[in-house]
Amino acid sequence: VQLQAFGGGLVQAGGSLRLSCDVFGLTSEHYVVGWVRQAPGMGREEISCISKSGLNTYYVGSMKGRFTISRDNVKNTVYLQIHSLKPEDTAVYYCVLDTGAICGGKAIRFFDSWGQGTLVTVSS
Repeated sequence: VQLQAFGGGLVQAGGSLRLSCDVFGLTSEHYVVGWVRQAPGMGREEISCISKSGLNTYYVGSMKGRFTISRDNVKNTVYLQIHSLKPEDTAVYYCVLDTGAICGGKAIRFFDSWGQGTLVTVSS
């Protein structure tokens, strides 16, 4: 399985961004997918996951409100919409997936497969 994240870039604080992640090698009904980020010099921080059907989502407490996860099971793509960006959102954002997990049941940072990440830089 391969995950390819894109959509990052340089944005001003207060702006919005939508990250995308294409999944190759698995059809959508076989995996739960999520997002994790890692800021420079920091550890990995879980954001959110979404169930196979897309009907159920889970957000880590501090991520509720400004982040919205969604998926298009026809395109085999998952999205992360980020609103009201802050400089502290600067990080590499990784899409991750797991074939055996339940969204909200397994820690997202332990999902099996990771993409290469896309860098988001927020200027003040």
